[in-house]
Amino acid sequence: MLAIMLVSIFALDSFSPDRTFWQNIGAFMIHMIPSFVLLAILIVAWKWELAGGIVLTLTGLVLSVLVYIHNFKMNHSVGKSIGVILIITFPFIVAGVLFIVSHYLKRHSLKT
Repeated sequence: MLAIMLVSIFALDSFSPDRTFWQNIGAFMIHMIPSFVLLAILIVAWKWELAGGIVLTLTGLVLSVLVYIHNFKMNHSVGKSIGVILIITFPFIVAGVLFIVSHYLKRHSLKT
């Protein structure tokens, strides 16, 4: 949830004094779409740990590649680009793996 909140903070840059209130709200809602998608994936992971964990992990991996390419083009620094990945996308990979592990631990404990 904290990682989704971090992604949501980036939507705040959509506000501009040059636009009307409703234009700002519309721009903000468009910028919140990634957060809404990630929240939906998290809800799926809470309900179905294995499926949600796989989707969350794959989402984190795909986003890692996209974020790395984007940041490397902007700053031409491997270190900074990897740092951004560790902050933004790595938590989703870790959470996905933890959901998968939790699924198998619960499944194993039910058998014993």
